[in-house]
Amino acid sequence: MKIAGFTFIRNAVKNDYAIVEAITSILPICDEFVVAVGASEDETLALIQSIPSDKIKIVETVWDDTKREGGATFALETDKALQAISKDIDWAFYIQGDECVHEDDLPIVKSAMEANLSDENVEGLLFHYRHFYGSYQHVAISRRWYRREIRVVKMHPGVHSYKDAQGFRKDGNKMKVKLIPAYINHYGWVKPPEGLNNKVRNFTQFYHDDAWLAENVPADYQFDYGNAERLFRFEGTHPAVMADRVARSNWPFYFDPVELEKKMSLRRKILQKIEDLTGYRVGEYKNYRLL
Repeated sequence: MKIAGFTFIRNAVKNDYAIVEAITSILPICDEFVVAVGASEDETLALIQSIPSDKIKIVETVWDDTKREGGATFALETDKALQAISKDIDWAFYIQGDECVHEDDLPIVKSAMEANLSDENVEGLLFHYRHFYGSYQHVAISRRWYRREIRVVKMHPGVHSYKDAQGFRKDGNKMKVKLIPAYINHYGWVKPPEGLNNKVRNFTQFYHDDAWLAENVPADYQFDYGNAERLFRFEGTHPAVMADRVARSNWPFYFDPVELEKKMSLRRKILQKIEDLTGYRVGEYKNYRLL
């Protein structure tokens, strides 16, 4: 069984993406790792080249900045990395520049790959998600945050990144997947306020035109940590590769749970209560077929 990791990245230094941590978090179980590095305004290429591993395979790309609807650019770049994976690979393990896998979960992932390798009905593996928000000590848990997504796929020419690269499809159809007891730790919303100001500006430009950006993300835009809905204290441990970042975090983070809850409509509060009591999310979007 052979495993490839793959990802895409651009302007990682400028935007403070934990891309090195993301790659190295799953590198131990990978036989190769393809990184599609977009032409950047900083030292992103040198950063990826500095990773001390002969498993790394870099594909230099140029992003199509004219595609500004639905985050389609992210899927295009993901597919460039996917298509550069060696032909003898069995499983492809995808990770984004703000995600990490805990080292304790790697044996779980590899075991699931081994168990489902010969099962032609299984096309991918579905992971649970843990969304950190504001600080490394808090996680956001509500209907606003997706609970699961595909991060491992069996290699097949029909597999492609879907929409804004959140998940995958095969020949245009939802993939048949197994849910495994492993987590993707998502750190995209763990930044000081000024860092999130930049994140929102940089991120939304791949979804909206200039008129929308001028109205909704003006030059004086200030992120207020108001879109979490519900935050809970994180009691677990972070991946070892994140230790330095966690230790260096020094910005104050405060939230008022009462004020956050006020932003939820009555309908959302009722639906959230149903989920809390039963574990079932009414109307959940599922870009997969769960086996």
